[in-house]
Amino acid sequence: MSRQYFGTDGIRGTVGQSPITPDFILRLAHAVGRVLKSKEAHPTVLIGKDTRISGYMLESALESGFNSAGVDVVLLGPVPTPAVAYLTRAQRASLGVVISASHNPFDDNGIKFFSAYGTKLNDEWERQVEEALGQLPVWVSSASLGKTRRLDDAAGRYIEFCKSTFSNDLTLKGLKIVVDAAHGAAYQIAPKVFHELGADVIAVGCSPDGMNINKEVGATHPEALIQEVSKHQADFGVALDGDADRLLLVDGNGRLYNGDELLYLIVADRLSRNEDVPGVVGTLMTNKAVEVALQRKGVEFVRAKVGDRYVLEVLTEKGWLLGGEGSGHLLALDKHTTGDGLISALQVLQACVSSDKTMAQLLDGVTLLPQTLINVLLQPGQDWSSNALLKSEIQAVETELGHDGRVLIRASGTEPLLRVMVEARTAAQAHSFAQRIADTLSA
Repeated sequence: MSRQYFGTDGIRGTVGQSPITPDFILRLAHAVGRVLKSKEAHPTVLIGKDTRISGYMLESALESGFNSAGVDVVLLGPVPTPAVAYLTRAQRASLGVVISASHNPFDDNGIKFFSAYGTKLNDEWERQVEEALGQLPVWVSSASLGKTRRLDDAAGRYIEFCKSTFSNDLTLKGLKIVVDAAHGAAYQIAPKVFHELGADVIAVGCSPDGMNINKEVGATHPEALIQEVSKHQADFGVALDGDADRLLLVDGNGRLYNGDELLYLIVADRLSRNEDVPGVVGTLMTNKAVEVALQRKGVEFVRAKVGDRYVLEVLTEKGWLLGGEGSGHLLALDKHTTGDGLISALQVLQACVSSDKTMAQLLDGVTLLPQTLINVLLQPGQDWSSNALLKSEIQAVETELGHDGRVLIRASGTEPLLRVMVEARTAAQAHSFAQRIADTLSA
């Protein structure tokens, strides 16, 4: 059975359009509740959300749906996605639910889930939920209805957890850090984490109004952070996305570092402290320069499908700890069960403070290959996989690139698009090769 509603990271869409409507979300929660009840007599779920105005409406629908299936609910209020993962595990809850559309604009929203262990749930669990959605609801009796309560100081508990991942022997005193929370879920939490570890914090993107999440701020708009770092002559800038599970960093010179570079930096720091790093997991999109640099250090590198859940699956299968995506979803499984923008930032800052080196110095010798990504609109019924001209052009480009680049062609999981990506020695080469390949689809 293929999944109808679940994408690569839960269910997401435009609010007011199927499936992000109150009636469907109520049905979804009821179906999830029935799946939980089939395995556990008295399940409890935690619900957190970001700062979108639609979060109130969807939270109420989820609460009603779960209660109607006999499931208790604990409301966390606005907290980062990884906070829900942590608190679900810490509170011994049956499931964690997040209301967020991550880096999307405010008029989108979505629902994603965490297991009792604080990990993303697998495809089979999602298929069970979709099967339950196709069945008629079974309302429990009044005496069996679930109850709802709020968790006091959910934010405070998570702040302490984040701080616990930073070395007790180190401090951020003397550092000026600009923290951009994208007017999102970490707007209260992120500045406090860095401040309580000693930093002088300048907070931007920390004034949500329900409709400005990710708007010209945060990890999707790092220009704002670069400007603020320069304006305040700060040492670092930290940009989170709307639900704070990914980040980008800026140094005092205004240079922006993406997830590929930050992942390498974290690995290199651990190796410098003689920690064992048997392997690292990236994705199909991870820059080849990082793969080569890790291999030079004797670290095996494996690529997973695009999406942090798939990175996690391979890490779990291999028994490794570190992985991530260029977008800034980073996983350090000895620190947290899921990608966490704040904890990843602290890992990088810890590396800089303990070594007394800048990010640029820690990344010396690692230069990302220029990368061009072109999205090609596919016509209804267009079969790109059997296109002989496309295959021929890909082979020609790969021959010209040799060992100095690579080609990646993949279909979007959510839109009728074919993503054409080329890495090469120069930006001009990458663009030229990618355009050549893309042009074959309209020939």
